[in-house]
Order: sequence, then structure tokens, then C-alpha cells
Amino acid sequence: MGKKSTPRRLADNEAKAELRNVRISPIKLNLVAALIRGLKVDKALANLTFSKKRISTDVKKLLESAVANAENNHGLDVDSLVIVEASVGKGMVMKRFRARAKGRGAKILKPFSNMRIVVREAEEGAE
Repeated sequence: MGKKSTPRRLADNEAKAELRNVRISPIKLNLVAALIRGLKVDKALANLTFSKKRISTDVKKLLESAVANAENNHGLDVDSLVIVEASVGKGMVMKRFRARAKGRGAKILKPFSNMRIVVREAEEGAE
């Protein structure tokens, strides 16, 4: 008698990938996520390939992971995948101090972020 397995939270035609504790501010990461939200996967990969943002390479790897999950784990067609959700959340914050004048200190916050990408297999008629 084991514990019952939890039901799948996504639909049958969806797959996801998550990126945890990446060293960038959530605001900056959300700028890159806004570039790919709602696009087809091939256009999103092209946007990320030619983006000048430093984090775009990590987001591209995450998107490729979501596509691989869709193909290998759920048997979805790669050519008809659309990015349904690209959400960014706050992670931990490293706190550092820098010495300032007259024996004081200044607080430096180094934020981390989490990102989640969900892809869905679109119907043939919807373009």
C-alpha cells in the first residue's frame, strides 16, 4: 500500500520545463520571456538565438528542454508546438555588503529567479 500518484496538472497536449535559481533579476528575465510568449516554437527559438540579452541562451536551453519533453515524454508533434505560458518568479536573494565612507556599509542584493515554460500542441487549423 503506497501513496496514490498525483494526477497530472497539465492537459494531455501540453508539456513543461522549469528553470530554477538562475542568477538574474526577475524583471530582466521577464523581458526575455515577453519576447517568446504566445509564439510558435520555431519563431521563439529564432528570437532567442539572435537576442542580445545574456540570459537568452539559458532561456533557449529551457525552451529546447520543454520541446524535448513534449516529444519524448508525451509524443507531441514538434512542428505544431506553441508557447502557452512563460512565467517568471522570484527566487532567493543573496545579501552582500559593500564598505562605504565613515565606517558605514551599503546593502547589495543579488536576486535569483525561476522560470517555467509550458508548450501546447496546436490544432492544424489554428495558425
